[in-house]
Amino acid sequence: MSLLRRSTAAFAVLAGLLGATVALAATERKPIALDDLFQMRDVSDPRLSPDGAWVAYAVRTLDAKRDKADSNLYMTRWDGTQTVQLTFTPGRETMPRFSPDGTYLAFLASRDDDDVDQIWLLRRSGGEAEKLTDFKGGVEDYVWSPDGSRLAVIADDPDPEAEDKTKEGCGEEKTPKPIVIDRYYFKEDISGYLGKQRSHLYLFDLKTRAATQLTTGQHDERYPDWSPDGGTIVFVTKRGADPDRTDNWDLYLIDAKAGAKERQLTTFDGSDGGDESWGRPRFSPDGRSIAYIQGGPQKLIYYAVQQLAVIPVAGGSPRLLTTSLDRPIVFPRWSADGRSLYFLFEDDRRSVLGRVPAGGGRIERLIDADEAVMDYDLGPGDRLAFLSSTTTEPYEVYALDRGRTRPLSRQNEALLARLSLGATEGITFRSKDGTDVRGFVVKPPDYRSGRRYPTILRIHGGPVGQYAWEFDFDWQLFAAHGYVVVAANPRGSSGRGGDFTKAIYADWGYKDVQDVLAAVDHVVAAGIADPDRLGVGGWSYGGMMTNYTIATDTRFKAATSGAGISNALAGWGTDMYIREYVQELGTPWENLDAYMHVSFPFLHANTIVTPTLFLCGEKDFNVPLLNSEQMYEALRYLGIDTELIIYPGQFHGIRVPSYQKDRLQRYLDWYGRYLKK
Repeated sequence: MSLLRRSTAAFAVLAGLLGATVALAATERKPIALDDLFQMRDVSDPRLSPDGAWVAYAVRTLDAKRDKADSNLYMTRWDGTQTVQLTFTPGRETMPRFSPDGTYLAFLASRDDDDVDQIWLLRRSGGEAEKLTDFKGGVEDYVWSPDGSRLAVIADDPDPEAEDKTKEGCGEEKTPKPIVIDRYYFKEDISGYLGKQRSHLYLFDLKTRAATQLTTGQHDERYPDWSPDGGTIVFVTKRGADPDRTDNWDLYLIDAKAGAKERQLTTFDGSDGGDESWGRPRFSPDGRSIAYIQGGPQKLIYYAVQQLAVIPVAGGSPRLLTTSLDRPIVFPRWSADGRSLYFLFEDDRRSVLGRVPAGGGRIERLIDADEAVMDYDLGPGDRLAFLSSTTTEPYEVYALDRGRTRPLSRQNEALLARLSLGATEGITFRSKDGTDVRGFVVKPPDYRSGRRYPTILRIHGGPVGQYAWEFDFDWQLFAAHGYVVVAANPRGSSGRGGDFTKAIYADWGYKDVQDVLAAVDHVVAAGIADPDRLGVGGWSYGGMMTNYTIATDTRFKAATSGAGISNALAGWGTDMYIREYVQELGTPWENLDAYMHVSFPFLHANTIVTPTLFLCGEKDFNVPLLNSEQMYEALRYLGIDTELIIYPGQFHGIRVPSYQKDRLQRYLDWYGRYLKK
């Protein structure tokens, strides 16, 4: 069944901390502006209290004065009558988790000059938060035991270099030691060059404040969950002679006591629960089964459609419950009675909340509308809080209550009441070979039918991902400056089934380029886009696709290419995708033609006539700077208008607020220079 879309009418919110009722005053609406970036509030990670009376969540903002992001924790009553801000410390508080009795709220934070996250504990009745852990390498993840006496913790090994610096004290700065590389997978974005440090599973006793290490070795552990009786922990790990060479993650079980030996539960030759976006494995309420996400064969890497699986704790073959759906599944959760499983899945620009009987059967669509559901939590009686966005509203927390949805958080309501947004419409069109493709068009707030507008083609990253019915600040900013935005989900995107996703396997920049060009053809034929004022741009695979597009078609008058690769041979061994290269393309010395085939933009740079702005983070190990440098230098050599913008100290994602603003301003300036003539 499908639920009605929630009402967007404004209502009074009781600000619990101040005890004052705030009524939103009617104001004259204005188009979104660049500085509104600092007014946006990013809501995430909703978690229900054990009694179902409150929902905790994190709210991230950009602090222009400190030029840093700030994340604080909030709680809202289930009935929506009261909202309380729990933390106020500058910095980052994330992962709120209620204790099983509801007395405490734990969270991750890096305070007291810590460089890494630790677990903190806040008594809900009031008072200051208390720092619980002191893992030198920091905490990645944690889960309360059912009785609330212990935590299962994933903590990183400490960095020996950092320990040496601590021992040396604050004296004269020493020359850094050489970086010694001896791993197959040796670099990673943000983490940098990888040493021998790994992430391991610990037990943390809240009474004694003592940590007991349960796993060791040259492998990583992830995503623990407790059995209902508190005696066993399931976790995800990748073992073998050289775990760096594979993506063969498996579920393991271990008794929750010192000296216990883990045992392997799954044996599928692929990823069982190994992706951070899939959600942790979950014990059933009776403790006899575990639900988790199973990926596809390793050869298909991220092009595979992952499935919801259930396996007996005693061992055996898993049951796959969603094979009929042909959509990627994430975030499995058991119903309170253990008879069914909830999950999220992508489906043609939507993110849908589904449910299926634990023994298999018909899949229900519980939330299925023109919106994106990114996360959710279940409370007593299957009370459900979820995170949702539409094209006119950033992500907020909502309740699913007696078959209807209603708002809980209202973090962006005051800002949205002042803004006049561009209308976003879904579009369907056919690619050059007749393939059915879906996407969006965004029109300026003052759009007038019959007039043609300068138009920007935006291309998403991935490649496996999708543009969805969700709020996009960049799209609205372009629309506010008089541009039409057109965006497509070309082949390679998720949400349209396995064949649609696999269509570009080892064939980047061909079918997908024809698909995005068809989106432009569609809005030109509709009389919306001015064919003489077309721009294109994207980040990551979107930047890569931008390079493919302008090397294929000369109609674009301006392009912005962010952190994209054009020469696959340059990527080999210099970025973090060595496993993916081998699986999809083979090795360069055995399959050189495959690398030449997907390196089309660099090898045909002489066909490019589009003025192009290249951008990248200085420390990007995902798609390293050298890729943007190569394309910039090629266009500079050929006499094409081009610039290269390098953001100091930044990774694949640009984190510093002033740099985020700078990037958007450069987009506007570049497109304005060539499309507003």
